This record gives sequence, structure tokens and C-alpha cells, in this order.
Amino acid sequence: MSTEPQTQAPEEELPFETANDRFKRSFGSWFWGSMTAAVLLHAAVMFLFPNMSTADVSFTMDEFEVMDLPPEIEIPPPPEQIQRPANPVVTDAQIDEDITIAPTTFEDNLPDDLPPPRSDGGADLSEQPQFTPHDVSPRTLNGQQVQRALANEYPAMLRDNGIGGTVMMHFFIDENGEVQNFEVAESSGHAALDEAAMRVAPVFEFSPALNRDIAVPVWIQVPINFSAR
Repeated sequence: MSTEPQTQAPEEELPFETANDRFKRSFGSWFWGSMTAAVLLHAAVMFLFPNMSTADVSFTMDEFEVMDLPPEIEIPPPPEQIQRPANPVVTDAQIDEDITIAPTTFEDNLPDDLPPPRSDGGADLSEQPQFTPHDVSPRTLNGQQVQRALANEYPAMLRDNGIGGTVMMHFFIDENGEVQNFEVAESSGHAALDEAAMRVAPVFEFSPALNRDIAVPVWIQVPINFSAR
């Protein structure tokens, strides 16, 4: 049996060419062909393109007209500020300390052409709300007593649940400031509050309304507010 080492035969090289190899081989012909075409194209443009000439772009300028400036207006200086006296000036006039102004009344200064008095046809003014002319409106005289009456008459169920409201009341007040009649002008939306307002209304005391310093009976509106706060 032979022990000599065996040598491996070299592999045969297969002929193989890539696209990159073909491109490299054809680069020279493409390059010089392109250069020749560019030269021919530029030469054709230079010879065949029409001749061009520059246009006249000169311009003329009108002469400036010199205008005379208007005469300068001289603004006068502002007037001098009035100097206040350094010391107060005491007048020498004598003023009588007993001078008084006579009281003015409507009876002494009656206007002319007064309209005739309204004819009520014998109707009672206290029956229903209506307008009565007056200069001074009545005002409440017992506010603290009214507040206590509001607290006492406020329905407990509504107060505990935080339900409140305002009842607009009509009051008829006579010449002495006494309440002669009252009614609900606008409901609060809760019948219990309207009824409570009717119980509070007799507690009110008013000053009489005045028309030319004369007490007159009038109808007025007074809001009665029930608040849980």
C-alpha cells in the first residue's frame, strides 16, 4: 500500500463577466462619444442661432423745477401764566350773620294751568292697586320687627331644605301711614311662601306718602324676601 501524499488538482477557472466589467470596458467609447456630440451641438448652436444685438436702454430725465418755499410763520409765544397770590386776600365786605332764607312752600308758588283733579266717580281708592301722584314715597319704620316676623312665619320645611323666594306685595297706605289693604302682586312660585307673606304684611308700619307736603293715600309695591341663608 503506497503512503505517498496525494496532491489535489487545481480547479478550472470558469469564464464569467459581470455587468460592471462590461460597463468599465465600454466607458471609453461612451465618454469620447459624448464629448464629440457636445462639441458638435455647441458648434451648431453658435452657427445656426440668429445674431442678437443690444437694444437702446438709454433714458432721459426731466429737469427739476425749483419751487419757492412759503414764508416761515412765526408762532407767537404762549401767554404768561397767571400768578396766584402768595398770600390770601381778605375781603372788606361785611356779611350779616343774621341773613336767613325764607322757607319755600308750594302754596306760595303755585304753578299755572294745573290739570283738573282726577274724577274717581266715587270709587274707593283702596279697592284695587292704582297710581296716585306723590313726591315722597312711604318708607318702612319697623324694619327689625318685620325681620322677626319673617323668621317666625318662614315655613320650617322650606327653610330646612334651603328653599326661598321673593313675594311682591301691594300695600295701600292711608294719609296716616297705616296699612289699610294688601295683596300679592307677584307670586314667589311657592304657595306656602305666598301665605307666609300675607301673614307678615300686617306687621309693616310706614310713613305717609307726601304730595306737595300733603299726606296722600297711595298704593306701593314692597318685596318680601324669604332667604334660607
